[in-house]
Amino acid sequence: MTNCCDFAGNYDFSCLPEIKKLEQLALGCDYGGTSWTTRQQVDIIVESLQLDPDTQLLDIGSGSGWPGLLLGKLSDCNVTLLDIPRNALLQAKERAADDDMTEQVGIVSGSGTSLPFRDRSFDRVSHSDVLCCLPEKLELLHEARRVARDGAGMHFSVILPTTGLSAEEHDEVLETGPPFVGVDGDYRDLLHGSGWRVVECQDVTGEYEDSLQRLVDGFIANKDELGQVLGRDDLASKRKHREDQIALIKRGLLRREAYVATAI
Repeated sequence: MTNCCDFAGNYDFSCLPEIKKLEQLALGCDYGGTSWTTRQQVDIIVESLQLDPDTQLLDIGSGSGWPGLLLGKLSDCNVTLLDIPRNALLQAKERAADDDMTEQVGIVSGSGTSLPFRDRSFDRVSHSDVLCCLPEKLELLHEARRVARDGAGMHFSVILPTTGLSAEEHDEVLETGPPFVGVDGDYRDLLHGSGWRVVECQDVTGEYEDSLQRLVDGFIANKDELGQVLGRDDLASKRKHREDQIALIKRGLLRREAYVATAI
């Protein structure tokens, strides 16, 4: 798992065997992913989106294929992975081949705010912790609605500041959270304004905190091998960054939510 949304640089980092070992500890997967979706949460997404072999799923900001590839593998749906970093897409292509999924997976280079697809092309849309790494949140939601068929379902997770924070507390979250963790208004309002109806919103902060703690524990337990790969100073910095995020959660300043929405 990586410190922030450095995109291409993060995927070079996340594909290292030592980092995939941490990913397995924290999330229960080894795709070299950069979202905080756990293996258990993937099962929930499959069920909430009712994915099946007849479904056309678009996974925006798919990175190296987590969790989009596993969504496709578990449900046999057709999945299109979209992201910008070439190294991430190459990793996803290799993993799809390794998992014998080449025929059901499409891999496309493109931006979530300007999707290279026709209107009403997909039955389902997903994105995992993408909006907190992107300033153009409303633009992505509008584009997702444009390419979604009427009645299509969307599942996404996002890290965000708790409401009602003081200016000082809000600044703390902006400094320590993902690079674009701040949001103007409320995600429910953004969804409504972009053509989506909220079906469900779950607070998954507890799971997020647990994953962060497992990551920190992994830093500690594997400090010698990680120090050789990352350098002791970089390792210490990464560990402190995650410990700071845990502290924000414990103080009630930072949370993670998972949404299910329907295209209207």
